[in-house]
Amino acid sequence: MSPLQSSPCFPYRLFITNIETVAIFPHSGFNQLVSPSRILDRIYANSPIPTDQPAESLLFTPKATGHYNSPEKQMPLWPLRFNSKPQLPRVVVAPDETTPGTPTTVCEKSAQSSVTALEVSPGIGWGKVVSSGKSLGVTFGTPSSRVELGTSASGSPQKLEAIRKVMKDQPEPIDYYIIPSEDAHQSEYVSQADARREYISNFSGSAGLAIVAHDSAHLFVDSRYWIQAAKEIDDDWTLHRVGTPGERSWLDWIRHESTPNVLFGVDSRLISCDTAVALHAAVLERNSRLTFPRLNLVDASRPDRPVRPNNPVFLHDIKYTGETSSDKIQRIRAWIREKRPTPSEIVAFPEALTLEGLESRSKETLGLSISTTTAVDRVDSSTPEPHGIVLSKLDSIAWTLNLRGSDVPYNPVFFSYLVITLDEVILFVDSNKELVSPVNRYLDDLGVSRRDYSSLWTYLRKGDIKGQLIIDSKSPYAIAVLLKRPRYVVLNHCIVTQLKGIKNPIEIQGFRECYLRDGAAFVQWLAWLEETVRKKRQPVTEWGAAQKLTEFRTSVDNFMGLAYANISAVGPNAALPHYEPTPTGSSLIDTTQPYLNDSGGQYLDGTCDTTRTVHFGQPSQEQRDAYTRVLQGHIAIDSAVFPEGTTGAQLDVLARKALWKDRLNYGHGTGHGFGSFLSVHEGPHAFSNTVPLRPGAVITNEPGFYKEGSFGIRIESALVVKAVRVKDLQGSEVNWLAFERFTHVPIQASRLVNYSLLTKDERRWLRNHNRTCREKLAPLLQGDKRALKWLRRATSKFGPIEIIWE
Repeated sequence: MSPLQSSPCFPYRLFITNIETVAIFPHSGFNQLVSPSRILDRIYANSPIPTDQPAESLLFTPKATGHYNSPEKQMPLWPLRFNSKPQLPRVVVAPDETTPGTPTTVCEKSAQSSVTALEVSPGIGWGKVVSSGKSLGVTFGTPSSRVELGTSASGSPQKLEAIRKVMKDQPEPIDYYIIPSEDAHQSEYVSQADARREYISNFSGSAGLAIVAHDSAHLFVDSRYWIQAAKEIDDDWTLHRVGTPGERSWLDWIRHESTPNVLFGVDSRLISCDTAVALHAAVLERNSRLTFPRLNLVDASRPDRPVRPNNPVFLHDIKYTGETSSDKIQRIRAWIREKRPTPSEIVAFPEALTLEGLESRSKETLGLSISTTTAVDRVDSSTPEPHGIVLSKLDSIAWTLNLRGSDVPYNPVFFSYLVITLDEVILFVDSNKELVSPVNRYLDDLGVSRRDYSSLWTYLRKGDIKGQLIIDSKSPYAIAVLLKRPRYVVLNHCIVTQLKGIKNPIEIQGFRECYLRDGAAFVQWLAWLEETVRKKRQPVTEWGAAQKLTEFRTSVDNFMGLAYANISAVGPNAALPHYEPTPTGSSLIDTTQPYLNDSGGQYLDGTCDTTRTVHFGQPSQEQRDAYTRVLQGHIAIDSAVFPEGTTGAQLDVLARKALWKDRLNYGHGTGHGFGSFLSVHEGPHAFSNTVPLRPGAVITNEPGFYKEGSFGIRIESALVVKAVRVKDLQGSEVNWLAFERFTHVPIQASRLVNYSLLTKDERRWLRNHNRTCREKLAPLLQGDKRALKWLRRATSKFGPIEIIWE
């Protein structure tokens, strides 16, 4: 983009149409209008601005110093897109032509959007967003101002009224409608088109479940989202803080508190097989019934549902995957041939949850009877041998075929289903999806046939399937309900999840390399942030800091995007484990409170997930003690040496032991698996379950502590399990396991650590950790003097001394 001219500014009255994006450049001094085809012109310039084309983006870039015609600094575009993409039939930009600094008002005349005006004062560097005459917050201003845009639960009563009407209009009126967070593939992250729970409740967290009745609405969230959900929902909703004493889970709430003798409804694509079994049992206890409407009722009640993404698919090179898709398919088929499910592996379905258990009403509604609870025994002499497997998890499909896409935010996956039998491989993918020639040739060579995405359901019901299809308990229940017994068996695990969870040597080396590059970007950003906040005393918001970190990552080799939304949080916001700042709703980072950043990049050679907590001033004793206890738990996991067969749950206590000494704890898991250029969260292992850790398993190490309304602390690094030889008491060498750390980002040792709490071994670990970071990252930072200087200072040797604050 071209910078502003340096001559005096002459504002013009603009008439623009169809603005979909507001983009803000907090550190630059230029403004431009952008259309899909070209830059229209600068907002403030010496020449008239053409208005013959609709603008796709409206960019506001006031400088905090009050100079809006200074071209010396430029920043890349970080757009803020309205979720609803409101159509703005007419927007008027009308600055006062005589009085510099007079607020510029942008009024949109569409009644569909809650935002009715955007006021910008380019001469003094501040602005407001106005809704229905009420100022929602200051956009830019002095260092003491708070950047905030209210995201109130606007429209919630209307949304509830609309879905309740659809519930009443069903062939048999539904009394309770259950709205999960997941999509038809049980994805953690979903496209806007699939964000049904967020749409109906206005709660934007990644996990939670909503239940709508005709006279009430309920939202169930775990401890990660208690505070966030309370801020985002309105008084039409009852918030259930699951995990607090006396608060029930949504299934227990149905079992004990729902009205008896009623009809529950849920989309059978959006709940897993094991959840369907648990839901059936809960509904039965209330002497109620369960139905699965053919159409999703949220979609049916929503007039403006976004179009589901249908982006191109591309090949993921063997130099990153380390194994061909052909070899992966052979391993899956070998497992199918050898598989004879045992009773302990099978999820027993009540008779009512099989296709045969459907009531006599139209099967189009998929309504289910609950008149019997006889479990389906699928292990007998008449049961056919397993002949294939149905894969519905998008990351499992992408991994199996060595393909990637971009249909789901932060996840390089594409909407599809995959059936692998002993005879064929069928990919169910949208017939309109762009499969470029190399992908088509590649799939042909693999022997993978393609069918339309929606034809899976016809295939399951009417397809010529020779034997039994295996599905796992986390598959959408709709898959099971469309298959007749004994044409399928539901297992409590997925072979692809298990295979994918153990990384091969090429993938492990890829993690080593991408975490080094990501660590270098993290250090460049930390050096910039500390200089800006502490030395220059310039205002930086949580959102601005996150975007700057993304800017550094963008320049890293093999960068493909973010692995998840940046968690950039200062002070009380850091007490929300999954807090996400917004461009106009974030706090300023300062020298008075801790700042937490949890973020990561998607790279062709790996997925990164790193968290560091820092302080740019003088932390309180409470903050230092809490940080040190978290650090001790982090060190304990990182240093663990354990016997083969040990599970993550057995090691979890190591991360909490030091915190427990001060009666502190945290409500989330200690760590999770992650993918190789795939999902940032994957199984089967974690520090919260009983899956044994095996060599090649990758897992995060992220203990934390959160004081509501005050501060939050988390330290996260990525690890891989490796085999080691140790000596037993008799002096004989035996095989044990330990961790190798991928992450190389220094831990702040100068301000937040209370050395009096650390043991000698823990002090040694901290020195060695930071020294290793310096040795590995310095060669990557030779072109950045500021980052090198910061790295040397941050990793210098700190002994067991007490820091004296000025």
